[in-house]
Amino acid sequence: MTTTATPEKTGARTPEAADLITGARDRIDALDDRILGLVQERMAVSAVIQDARIASGGRRVNLSREMEILGRYSDALGKPGTSLAMTLLELCRGRA
Repeated sequence: MTTTATPEKTGARTPEAADLITGARDRIDALDDRILGLVQERMAVSAVIQDARIASGGRRVNLSREMEILGRYSDALGKPGTSLAMTLLELCRGRA
């Protein structure tokens, strides 16, 4: 693999490790792009749900559903999963 990775840019102590880190960082950047796209899609779907709920006379937020989501993330990822779910829920509510 030919790259411009340097130990100084990556914190690695060898060119081989720098190349490995650079490749892994590229993969992380690609994953982050996908995650951001999915979060934006989730926000759009949540807005549709909220609009339908409000139009039918319901409340903007369904707390029992939010508790299900918190439990799902917590079960999968532990305490950090709860924080992640809270952030997602915050991003997805309140625009209506």
